[in-house]
Amino acid sequence: MTEVRIDDLRSPVLSADQRAILDGLEARPVRIDADQLVDKARAVTGLADLGDLSVLDRLAAHVAAIEADTGLTNLGRLVLRMRIQRLLENRLRLHELLRRHPEIREIDVTAPLVVVGLPRSGTTHLVNLLAEDPRRRALPFWESQEPIPVPGEGAGPDGVDPRYRRWEAVHESEQVIAPLTRLMHDRFPGAIEEEVEILDLDFASYTLEWHARVPGWRDHYLALDHDKTYGYLRTVLQALTFLRGPRTWVLKSPQHLEQLGPLMRAFPDAAVAFTHRDPVAVVQSAVTMLAYGDRMRRHAIEPEQLAAYWVDRVEVLLRACVRDRALVPAERSLDVVFGDFMADELGTVERFYERARVDLPEAVRARFTAYLDSHPRGRHGRVVYDLRGDFGLDPAELRERFRFYADRFGIPAEH
Repeated sequence: MTEVRIDDLRSPVLSADQRAILDGLEARPVRIDADQLVDKARAVTGLADLGDLSVLDRLAAHVAAIEADTGLTNLGRLVLRMRIQRLLENRLRLHELLRRHPEIREIDVTAPLVVVGLPRSGTTHLVNLLAEDPRRRALPFWESQEPIPVPGEGAGPDGVDPRYRRWEAVHESEQVIAPLTRLMHDRFPGAIEEEVEILDLDFASYTLEWHARVPGWRDHYLALDHDKTYGYLRTVLQALTFLRGPRTWVLKSPQHLEQLGPLMRAFPDAAVAFTHRDPVAVVQSAVTMLAYGDRMRRHAIEPEQLAAYWVDRVEVLLRACVRDRALVPAERSLDVVFGDFMADELGTVERFYERARVDLPEAVRARFTAYLDSHPRGRHGRVVYDLRGDFGLDPAELRERFRFYADRFGIPAEH
């Protein structure tokens, strides 16, 4: 396995291509105006109905938080503006679909399999594995970015959805902007993604925190009515089921750690697999990935501030999980420690299926085995982390801070 040490996190050494991208945008101001973005989305789609107009208040808070982050490069601002524009266009198309097909709201979204755990704790690997069961419906990255097809746009001669092709091109361009990201979290078009990406059609998820320094948005998001938020998520899943087939959903997101009540009220028959890992290992992986991306997003990396924010944020997620874990019935849930999962991946899935009361035919078991054989851990290489050297954090002090969680779930320290 190839090991990579990113030794320029504090003072990035940019390639000629990376420097050219930043320099090419620096002279052009990037305006992010909520009203202007709404008007443009309506003009592009030819649609007007955004559904519940309280979304405009959340959009305004979203934009205000971005504007308060003065450390973003023009590239960082442009990416966020394009993201908001895409979300608004997707929302308009969703509500047009709901208007034309009111029967969508009657579709059952029953007994989803939900993976819940910190980032970098095995959630992505587990949800991609579960998605190999052909009886399941999961959310690939390309669909998470454009969930509702553009009217009149169909597959090309090769039978491939044009949305997939667009995000294939984006993925290729991202390899130029931040090539080492694929070693930490490779979001290629077919990879299974988090449903919070589609939840953001309602501007009601924590996703923006991964793109910018936005404590104002964090506070706004945490204060929202998340029963309403997760009800909207259910509506979007109903629409996607209508578009691409009635199969049981496989879902996953770290955000669910702090929203277990709303999650279970929206999906009361869900079966949930909790992945648990040493929070120190999670923090070092997450902040390294974010700091690496910041070389293009931000004028300065500020590793200590970045790490302090995410240590606090991870603690909020974990304290909510410890508080609310009992809201998920024990007979329909499974706690999986990361090391145990890595040592027995297929056995973990078997135990989860037992809790979910789902059969596991030999044909499906064979698909799981084939996936595991073709996706060994670290197949693209592995990043070597230095939490103390890169971020000034003492692992022993962090473990003490997170002891409330490690003791609750019996999580060993990783060294």
